[in-house]
Amino acid sequence: MAVELSESEARVEEGRRSSPMDEGSSETSRKDSIEKGTDVEKQPPAADPNVVDWDGPDDPENPRSWPKSRKMLNISLISLSVLYTNIATTMFAPGASTLAADFGVTNTIVETLTVTIPSLGTSTGPLVFAPLSEVTGRVPIYWATSILYIGFTIGCARSTNVAMFLAFRFLCGACSASFMTCGGGTIADLLPKEERGAATALFSAGPLLGPVIGPIIGGFVTQSLGWRWTFYLVLILACVVTAVVMVTMRETNNNIALAKKVARLRKETGNQNLRPARARQIPARQLMTRALTRPLRILVCSPIVLPLGLYMAIVFGMTYLLFATFPSVFEDMYGWSVGVSGLAYLGIGIGCTVGLALSAVLSDRMLRPNGGPERRLLLMIYIGPCVPLGIFWYGWSAHAATQWIVPIIGTAFIGLGTMVITSSAQLYMMDMFGPQAAASALAATTLVRNPAGSFLALAADPLYDRFGLGWGNSVLAFVTVAFLPVPILFYRYGGWLRDKFPLHD
Repeated sequence: MAVELSESEARVEEGRRSSPMDEGSSETSRKDSIEKGTDVEKQPPAADPNVVDWDGPDDPENPRSWPKSRKMLNISLISLSVLYTNIATTMFAPGASTLAADFGVTNTIVETLTVTIPSLGTSTGPLVFAPLSEVTGRVPIYWATSILYIGFTIGCARSTNVAMFLAFRFLCGACSASFMTCGGGTIADLLPKEERGAATALFSAGPLLGPVIGPIIGGFVTQSLGWRWTFYLVLILACVVTAVVMVTMRETNNNIALAKKVARLRKETGNQNLRPARARQIPARQLMTRALTRPLRILVCSPIVLPLGLYMAIVFGMTYLLFATFPSVFEDMYGWSVGVSGLAYLGIGIGCTVGLALSAVLSDRMLRPNGGPERRLLLMIYIGPCVPLGIFWYGWSAHAATQWIVPIIGTAFIGLGTMVITSSAQLYMMDMFGPQAAASALAATTLVRNPAGSFLALAADPLYDRFGLGWGNSVLAFVTVAFLPVPILFYRYGGWLRDKFPLHD
């Protein structure tokens, strides 16, 4: 059997020299090898009969070689999980005042936190889940956090005081973060960079469409059944999706999948000296420490990640802050009921849908052969100004109490710009860091982005009490305008910055 393995390795090496690389490029640089999840310097010699690698580009055990249907099943389940966890975040929003009355809460900040605190949880969970998925695999993280999410959702539904409720809401947010960050790693595992646009747009839709769909459902549920039933509905959905995930989802992490192949061959051949190609010969404790600190190192050491994360944080936080104004604007000013007022979120939903379509269709087309990842920023440059435009439109039309459709049209521009900015930034991170660190890079941006969704909404009451809807929203729009040059600068100088500040693991 040892001789057979040696011959197989020789055939694989011969195939590599004569065929194009996995990413669709003939380049053999270290940079492209890292994008494929390999490390040229650490590959053992091909002649070693105990080294196991993929059996050519069509090895059915290699996640990159799976049928397209299986790849899309994994990506669709992740996108659906991201969607339902984000629906859950805001489905409760119409019931916040009812919970406050039930638990005797009189502080408006605490009442707002009951809605926004999951965003704070989603900024802490990725620091653990994302890097662990790069060491232990994606699927164990998805399974564990899904089961914990179900348990914490039960805790929310059965809470007897506001402190208990806030604790469980925070933990729900932390667990939901596994899909929001590790999902980017899964997409990078399965698809070459030229095919990631549509999948990433679908994946990015959850954090934006979820907060739109949630209040629409939550308004009618709270009005008819009470606020606890918003969590019972989430619980039912979470159980169904989790069951499908546990039955059908397969591991996509290249290194973990190869390690499973080695374990199978050891059992079949009895050769315990078999080892995977690209195996890291370092202690497990050191490997785990490197992984757990990777998101913070990326955030601190990369001059690209932090500014881009701040830009995402601003537009994400602005969206949540505007959500906080919808009940007062459409219930008090336009006289809508609690249930009907949830329909006000449809404007942002329509904008997000248009942005999703644009990202899916145009993002990959803008990549040139062998072009740098900065091409992902073009859509952000062109569509990003829609966010401040929409904020100005919404603020002054609501201030003037125009017909209700006018401010909702303004929110559609906000949704369009926010969707494109989020999707483009995530694609840029995936292309820049590759399968081995994409999840950690997204975790780093989430650490900056999601607290904005939690805390900026707390500024809604003092901001609008002082400046009103017109000038209050203008302040937000001017802040967003200040960030418009960020993608332009990185489009021009991103390649130079990546070469000047390389990240070593």
